[in-house]
Amino acid sequence: MSFPERLLTEDESVVIHQHPHWKALFWPVLGLLLICAVMGFGLAWFSAPAAQLVVGLVALLAASYIFLRPLLRWVSTHFVLTTHRVLTRQGILYRKGRDVPLSRINDVSFEHSLFERILGCGTLVVESAGERGQITLTDVPRVEYVQTTLYRLMETAELRA
Repeated sequence: MSFPERLLTEDESVVIHQHPHWKALFWPVLGLLLICAVMGFGLAWFSAPAAQLVVGLVALLAASYIFLRPLLRWVSTHFVLTTHRVLTRQGILYRKGRDVPLSRINDVSFEHSLFERILGCGTLVVESAGERGQITLTDVPRVEYVQTTLYRLMETAELRA
């Protein structure tokens, strides 16, 4: 899904648009598989249709809480680098966003553990000269590439100014 053009200025274009790394969904998927296994056991154990209905409804509620919530959070979280700014957007009903112009960025750093390096993700910290300080983006896919690209965009923005 591409980033909405209506949120960009006239001469601005999207360079990178990402959701958090899939590792954010690992535990919810594992939980969903466990719920399915328990539901299968419960349906086989109880022969009464009313009991099977209760097992199915409980499994559906548990799956909504354990899997659907994190999935919707993942889908509605966006990390966007444009030619002019860094944007974050998250939420469906309660929307939250932050924009930092490239010209206001002081420092960009990243960190990732050995496990995150194996998976190809990490945490990106963007230090801003604005009053709100820094943006910390967790579970960023290809975090080193994103940092390098952001530095290149900052240099290009300086040349334009």
